[in-house]
Amino acid sequence: MANKAASTDKVAQGTLQRGKACLRCRKRKMRCDGNKPACQQCTRAKKPEGCEYDDGKGKTRTQILRETITRLEQRIRELEDPEYISPAVVLYDPHLQSDSPPSSYGSPVSASISASHSPFPSESTNSPPEQWTHLPGLTSPSPSPFTTEIFFEDTPSFPRFELEPVLLDIFTPHRHQCGLGVSMELLRESLSLPPAEQRHPALMKSIYLWACFVSRPKPLSQHEETFLVQALDAHREGLRVGDKVLDIIQASCLLSMYFFANGRVVEGSYHASAAAALAVQCGLQAGIPPETGYNPAASRENLDLKPLKHGYRDAERIATFWMVYNLDRCWSVALRKPSVLLDGDDPWTSINCPWPRDITEYETGNVQLVASYQTVQMFLQGDMSGGYSMPAIRAKASALYSQAGQLSSKWNPMAGLKFTDNYPEEIQALELTISRFLPTILPVHQLNAVMPEEKHTLIVVHTLVQTAMIHLYQRFAQNDAIAYEKCSGAAKTAVEIIKYISDHDYDFLDPIIGPAWTTIAEWLIRELISIESSWPLGSGADVRNDIANLLYAMNGLNHRFPLLGMSVAKIQKRMAEL
Repeated sequence: MANKAASTDKVAQGTLQRGKACLRCRKRKMRCDGNKPACQQCTRAKKPEGCEYDDGKGKTRTQILRETITRLEQRIRELEDPEYISPAVVLYDPHLQSDSPPSSYGSPVSASISASHSPFPSESTNSPPEQWTHLPGLTSPSPSPFTTEIFFEDTPSFPRFELEPVLLDIFTPHRHQCGLGVSMELLRESLSLPPAEQRHPALMKSIYLWACFVSRPKPLSQHEETFLVQALDAHREGLRVGDKVLDIIQASCLLSMYFFANGRVVEGSYHASAAAALAVQCGLQAGIPPETGYNPAASRENLDLKPLKHGYRDAERIATFWMVYNLDRCWSVALRKPSVLLDGDDPWTSINCPWPRDITEYETGNVQLVASYQTVQMFLQGDMSGGYSMPAIRAKASALYSQAGQLSSKWNPMAGLKFTDNYPEEIQALELTISRFLPTILPVHQLNAVMPEEKHTLIVVHTLVQTAMIHLYQRFAQNDAIAYEKCSGAAKTAVEIIKYISDHDYDFLDPIIGPAWTTIAEWLIRELISIESSWPLGSGADVRNDIANLLYAMNGLNHRFPLLGMSVAKIQKRMAEL
């Protein structure tokens, strides 16, 4: 009898009253022990943050999100039909007690982003803790006369409502990260223009895609997949029609960087190459057409820039070319593939585009656009005149990084190429250009003394320059002490830069810094092996500490932009073997 009573008590303790289980256990029809803040089932599944209870004492995060979606749906209906009157009947009570979970579970609203686009687990059904309280112009909570599934169906176009200005606001501080040289004020104004005068949908959808991407894991990120599909569709349609080609090139760059940032290098490479080829076809590398004389771009595609005010046409052409240049040259080195943009002596390939300036400088009307000739070639030969803006400094760093990668690929140790007294002349010339370039930019120890957007650009610039030095000399380092010291010094400087990067800064760094850090880490491992295998046995404690700092930075970047997962895993494996 005693045993039977004990067994009865145990069963009673393990059985919850009807409706008291957490929402996750209810949905999966699993036994829940009702522990708070997280039950045993959710804890075992490593989903403690997803353990929510609907006990009538307050709204769950899912219910809050559902109410927000309902308000947005109602607002869409009101905007589509001004004569529409919202019904007075409440079709859904979010506080209603029910033995079954809310109907939003399992619907497109609660579905996570595809794993190929998001670093977050796709199994999670709970909503992020933040609300869309910052959305402007929303009406008071009222029920929707139609279901939430209608709102999230794959329709040809995304509803136009107050969300677009919010997405532009989210994207604005990230435009430097993407290299997009456009006036954000003009973009906002274009939303109220007739469709024919607006920017191309491919560009706008790509901007909205980036806004959703950088907002992970906030609720807006659930629209990421929708905007990706729409951006790709609009891009294909723009290529077919051939309208507003400059917008299409900008969209190609944004799509390419999106794919690179998500570790989808094949798609990223495809769109980067497409942007570069289209830029050449349109003659963007020719720069500002001369008033008289031969113009190689005159017979090419006429760029429709109707949404731009007078005076912005050439400024945006220049900014777009350098956006393409940075993307093509830097990622060609990272992926070890030839660049699409050439820089020859003939008028069809020679880069004569003047160095870019921030688009806000052109808005003042005080910037005079001056024609240039062989802009990059003259810089690589040591000409430091002009081009001191942040976009220009970023473009120059791309030129150095790309040139170092090209020179490094020319030296083939298997061919028996060696040097005697001096390094190859091209390598010495590039190192001299680097030594002249560095004094023109803010030194590393002053990075915290500038505006955030300038700091983010300078972090990438300094890192690319130091990585260029490693590319330049690492092939000689095995047999030459001077080359070895040059690579080691560049790696130490690059690690020193990481000390100035805060957790917040990672959100705004150009993803190309990831492959650069991988190159630096590979050199440091090589250096560590050399030190610890030498005789007498050396201490590699300092190098190990540098590698640890670098891995911390790579993980920090990979958390925001999942492009370094494989690189981090390989480096950690190699370190474990040493």
